[in-house]
Amino acid sequence: MINEQLLNPKSIVVVGGSDDVQKPGGKVLKNLIDGNFKGDLYVSNPKMDEVQGVASYKDLKDLPQADLAIIAIAAKFCPSTIKFLAEEKNTRAFIILSAGFSEENEEGEKLEKEIVEIVNSVGGSLIGPNCVGVLNSNYNGVFTTPIPSLDSKGCDFISGSGATAVFIMESGVPKGLSFSSVYSVGNSAQMGVEEILKYMDESFNPETSSKVKLLYIENIDKPAMLLKHASSLIRKGCKIAAIKSGSSEAGSRAASSHTGALASPDVAVDALFKKAGIVRCKGRDELATVASIFMHPELKGKNIAVITHAGGPAVMLTDSLSNNGLDVPHIDGAKADALLEKLYAGSSVANPIDFLATGTAQQLGDIIDACENDFDNVDAMAVIFGSPGLFPVYDVYDLLHEKMKQCKKPIYPILPSIVNVKDEIEHFLAKGRVNFPDEVVFGDALAKVYNTPKPQAEEIVIPEIDKLAIRTIIDEAEDGYLSPEQLHNLLDAAGINRAKEGVADTEDEIAAMAKEIGFPLVMKVVGPVHKSDVGGVTLNVKDEETVRSEFRRMMQIKDTYAVMLAQMLKGTEVFIGAKREEKFGHMVLFGLGGIFIEVLKDVKASLAPIAKQEAHDMIQGLKSYRIIKGVRGQEPVNEDKFADAITRVAALMKVAPEIFEMDLNPLLGNKEAVVAVDARIRIEK
Repeated sequence: MINEQLLNPKSIVVVGGSDDVQKPGGKVLKNLIDGNFKGDLYVSNPKMDEVQGVASYKDLKDLPQADLAIIAIAAKFCPSTIKFLAEEKNTRAFIILSAGFSEENEEGEKLEKEIVEIVNSVGGSLIGPNCVGVLNSNYNGVFTTPIPSLDSKGCDFISGSGATAVFIMESGVPKGLSFSSVYSVGNSAQMGVEEILKYMDESFNPETSSKVKLLYIENIDKPAMLLKHASSLIRKGCKIAAIKSGSSEAGSRAASSHTGALASPDVAVDALFKKAGIVRCKGRDELATVASIFMHPELKGKNIAVITHAGGPAVMLTDSLSNNGLDVPHIDGAKADALLEKLYAGSSVANPIDFLATGTAQQLGDIIDACENDFDNVDAMAVIFGSPGLFPVYDVYDLLHEKMKQCKKPIYPILPSIVNVKDEIEHFLAKGRVNFPDEVVFGDALAKVYNTPKPQAEEIVIPEIDKLAIRTIIDEAEDGYLSPEQLHNLLDAAGINRAKEGVADTEDEIAAMAKEIGFPLVMKVVGPVHKSDVGGVTLNVKDEETVRSEFRRMMQIKDTYAVMLAQMLKGTEVFIGAKREEKFGHMVLFGLGGIFIEVLKDVKASLAPIAKQEAHDMIQGLKSYRIIKGVRGQEPVNEDKFADAITRVAALMKVAPEIFEMDLNPLLGNKEAVVAVDARIRIEK
């Protein structure tokens, strides 16, 4: 739990404080002093009476009461020290910088658990251990640099790695990025990224709280908590970007189904972030760039005016935007001609708007005004303005600052000359602005922000399914694959449309079944995992003689114990699958079916449950969506029925969490219906 003593302590003791500022206990004390901590500051050092000019207490018994203890002593001494401070000095907040806990060995893990029990027993807050500390406008409780500009409108940053927190701040500070708070959670013994984000959500004040949250996560231990509070914050007007490292884990593990092969833990992370509305970043510079974009007004449309005095960067930016789904629209007409008359000969306003290396601040102002007021097909402006170092450009950057205050459309400053006009850029950043020094990094990040979906609905309406029938089937089932009869009953209970079919293990039985279902038919072996690979699928069976001969042949295939008959339906093959992922619950995946899963891997994924609109949005986000819509005369797939089937599979997962893997592959979709033709469900209780 985060308490007032952690956020705004009236007194702080540095246990293990030192004169040596190259040690954590010395550097954190120096940072507290340099940051002008307004409360009472103490040191506990058994060998010194004064450390860096601060009173030091050789014996903790003599220490006055302290709200917050920042601890930089050996791990083995931490439990007893914390117990004494909590019980005798009314200390209710602890930041443990020390390492040597659960990250090291079992003995360290025992120490960590003991500390958590002590802190919890007094209702205290614990950050760490094995962290760099906490930084906010009240105190500099970190032993690292840089100490960024602190501003309530800056970023709240929560990191699972202390070193990475430093590197991300180092990436953001030169761009002009400011911070409101920084939490390095280390081992997350009591509170991790999820708990701190939860506090930020529950205590959010639209007038005073930061509206930008940055996360660096190594392990998502509580995905449901992260999803709930991230999406809640975004619905309140916040913007969140995150790095989740470790994306290659288990990427190549063996799986028994198409869905299992596609559904890695990293796919679950992607699905969670998209459902929450979190912009996922791959590296430090991208995270800092996305955060800088968050500091500007929200981009409302996809049309960008690229304003430049240098051709090359404009071309690279245009490529980046266009390749990622944003537009650099052509600008022409009478108003464009009027603007061109204000520029030097050789300039172009077609977009990119190039006003040449000799362009002036006045001309830049004319261009921005035209984009703001005259060009309806422009939603935002990216201004590229560097310098060869021949003359100062203060006037250009001052004008840019003023226009950014006046215009309703976002203006993104791309100032690449970080050496030639270093002083002018610092002058610009001192006004509270940020700089995007690389146009391609900026373009890629802007597209990522624009293309990240809004968070899920707070209340998801799920379709009506027969929960009692589903539970009866699941409760009676054993671990492993459901029998065809169980599978059919389960799909029926979930309201998932399926082909008429049946299973038989004798020739006469299957011949009678064929007459009942009606020709043409599909025949498939029951038993082998990948039926088509072993010759276990026969299409367009039109008569009883073929049914009998194919039955005899199929029963000779290894692992086959029966043969399934189904209606021969026509349509585009799509698939829906589900996979249970530890801690995350069930992922539901879908896309084009059949061999296209393996060849194209054009798959969307979300976490159950799934709202109907979310299903539609993801279907429309498939690269193959044109095929689903019907291309070159092909019959389309009924998108509404496809979306309905997706929501029903997701609802089934919530009612039957024992389902480990499920494959509906393929379903055949046409303009009338989407029908499951083949299915596999594996139970793990």
